Amino acid sequence: MPDQPTDASDTPTEAPEQAPDTPEQPMTGIRERLQFARESISLRHVIAVVAFVALALLPFEAEPILMLKLTAAFYFAMFAMSWDVVSGYTGELSFGHSFLFGIGGYGAALMTLEVGTSPAVSIAVGTLAAMVGGLVIGAPALRLKGPYFAIITFLLPTALLDFFIVYKDVFGGELGLSSPDYLVSAETQLTTIAANYYLALAVLAVLFVLLYLVTRSNTGKIFTAIRESEDAVGSVGINPAKFKIFAFVLSAGVGGFAAAMFVHTPAGSPNPTQLLAVTVSINVLLATIFGGIGTISGAALGGVLFYMVRDWLSDITTEIPLLGIEFGDVDLVIFSLVILAIIYFLPGGILGGIERLVSTARGEEPDRVMADGGGRPLERIVDRYRRSFANEDGDDTNSEPRSANDDPERVRERRPEDGEPR
Repeated sequence: MPDQPTDASDTPTEAPEQAPDTPEQPMTGIRERLQFARESISLRHVIAVVAFVALALLPFEAEPILMLKLTAAFYFAMFAMSWDVVSGYTGELSFGHSFLFGIGGYGAALMTLEVGTSPAVSIAVGTLAAMVGGLVIGAPALRLKGPYFAIITFLLPTALLDFFIVYKDVFGGELGLSSPDYLVSAETQLTTIAANYYLALAVLAVLFVLLYLVTRSNTGKIFTAIRESEDAVGSVGINPAKFKIFAFVLSAGVGGFAAAMFVHTPAGSPNPTQLLAVTVSINVLLATIFGGIGTISGAALGGVLFYMVRDWLSDITTEIPLLGIEFGDVDLVIFSLVILAIIYFLPGGILGGIERLVSTARGEEPDRVMADGGGRPLERIVDRYRRSFANEDGDDTNSEPRSANDDPERVRERRPEDGEPR
């Protein structure tokens, strides 16, 4: 019998040969993951990690006086970070953040000294008081347009200081209050100083991570969008005032907590010079610009460097030629001139200058867009206030579009609706 034809489906088919794994395939995946990690971790993050590690190892070789100064510098950096949340990210310049520091620091100190609560409870109360103060002041003030918010915040610390002077029996007047008990204490003074140093560094790291997560979240993106164009944010149905109030209360909580902690350390005390004076607010502003406004890393770096460099300048006893005065007597003037030079040559601050140098060394084009979103924050803030003053003078030529439909480019692209002339 002849062979019966067989169906093609019945014939056995050989499975296609699979290419054997080569060593290049897993290596390629590893390279891709390493490249992704490299692109995700920016230079500022590397600088932050290296700085924290170096500061953690410093007490093994540092003198006690240096640890005390660095402890105060850490808390000043927290002040700078809290200020940057409002002014650096939303673009609302505050000249009175020392008002919030004063509420937190004095509130915590009074709880410890007068009520007799433990330092931990006092710190919690001082933080809550600062947040309430931020809400009470920020809710109406942040609804104002232009420079009026800056003017109101500038007056707040002076008014609070006058109140403390009038009731000096309670608040200590211009001399302040006596130092409350330390949050952390040990048997010897050196151990107490070292313990408070590490506590301040740990608190700085925790607040840094907290604010970093907030500013990199969707809420942080809205903060940045408000700084770039508040009217554009409102045109898409988002209430800018609500997010600005949230930023101000968050800033008040961080700054009040730092001040409440600060007065319970060997490095700080509840007095106007360290917490409430207008110069404290100005110094915080200068420190943030010095490090890099609109970036949490820049504010932290600028706060520590500003405090330590000013302290170093104040100790210089060399006389300035022709003037007959010591460098230490005009340390703030000298540092202000340095800040002006940084604004002109490095608008991104010290941190932005480092990133630009590294980009140039790698042969890359320096990016004008900050990693935290938007353009150069300082340029955007200055341009925003310039437009506000121009509008006050009746010049609307430099004002930004109030909504998407008012933008000339968007108007040209928009098709005429039914009933409109074509």
